[in-house]
Amino acid sequence: MNESPSAPASPIVAVEPPPIAVPPLIPEPELAEVLRPATAAPEPATVHRRAVLMLLAAAILWSSGGLLIKWIEWNPVAIAGMRSLIGAAMIGAVFRRELRFDWSFELIGGAVAYAGTVVLFVVANKMTTAANTVLLQYTAPVYVILFSPWFLGERASRRDWLILLVMMSGMVLFFLDKLTLSGYWGNIIALVDGFCFAWMTLFMRRQKDGSALSSLLLGNLLAGAIGLPFMFQSMPDLSGWIGLSLLGVLQLGVPYILFALALRHVRAVEGILIPMIEPVLNPVWVFLLLGETPGMWAVVGGAIILGAVVFRARR
Repeated sequence: MNESPSAPASPIVAVEPPPIAVPPLIPEPELAEVLRPATAAPEPATVHRRAVLMLLAAAILWSSGGLLIKWIEWNPVAIAGMRSLIGAAMIGAVFRRELRFDWSFELIGGAVAYAGTVVLFVVANKMTTAANTVLLQYTAPVYVILFSPWFLGERASRRDWLILLVMMSGMVLFFLDKLTLSGYWGNIIALVDGFCFAWMTLFMRRQKDGSALSSLLLGNLLAGAIGLPFMFQSMPDLSGWIGLSLLGVLQLGVPYILFALALRHVRAVEGILIPMIEPVLNPVWVFLLLGETPGMWAVVGGAIILGAVVFRARR
């Protein structure tokens, strides 16, 4: 009897067990933190803190201006021009690879406002008291707060207005014993200097992604050209040249570089309010070098300004 052929055996298929979900040893956020390179960009709070420190350092260096300018026996416009040429040489030497001249409205406007700021400050210092000059120059925050919404799209808060009011009150108290009505044209020049300072700040902030350092170099060259005709009437002595070198490098070049770099990371209002600590530091230099003790109102006003700056610097 013939048997029917058996059916072919079905193939054996290996069935893999379903994968078992194993929790990662290191959660993803912590893993990302571990794998972050050492050169990663710092957090915004860290960047802001560095910018604030730059502004404070700039104010400290600026505060030596009144003492150094009084030290030099020379025409005030010549002093402004020579210190700017020295500052331009330093900026050009240090940042020669980063300078870009696109001749934009912002670059030229920043340079003109900068030249007006540095030249008029020296002239006002020679034509009126240092107290009047500094107080009137620091009307600049008012212009910055008024024009920032239109020019930069940065609206000032009520806190900014309040801090400015407190600072200006402290400034008046600080200079109460030294403010005078004399030196009419010097006071007018100091007011114009404050307007230039404000617009320099606005232009620098608008160039936060552009060529603010190029504006500084061009502005220094322009200020040097303004002062050039006044340099040949006489020449300073050795002591005067030492003072000019300190003015050009430590009082002008370095602090304005810090100021321009800081404005990349802070709003224009903050960039102009924090350096208002500068007047408080002027009598410190005088006390350390000349032994002159500040009066009671200067101490009270200085404490108010210092407290307002510290409060504003906190984010």
